Amino acid sequence: MRYAIVIEKAGSNYSAYVPDLPGCVATGQTFEDVKHEIQEAVAFHIDGLKADGLPIPEPSSMCEYVEA
Repeated sequence: MRYAIVIEKAGSNYSAYVPDLPGCVATGQTFEDVKHEIQEAVAFHIDGLKADGLPIPEPSSMCEYVEA
């Protein structure tokens, strides 16, 4: 499955979250760090849902950019 992620600059670091997996978040000192951390967080989150016998949400969020 392929999940959309949102990465935000947060002062001196970065934060990320997955809209389709509530509670799945990560932080990192650099953009590359947070990309790695959120990938691990997604795997951990899904493993936890499976272990608890809960359904795995299907990816439904989409990303797009607009010119301003």
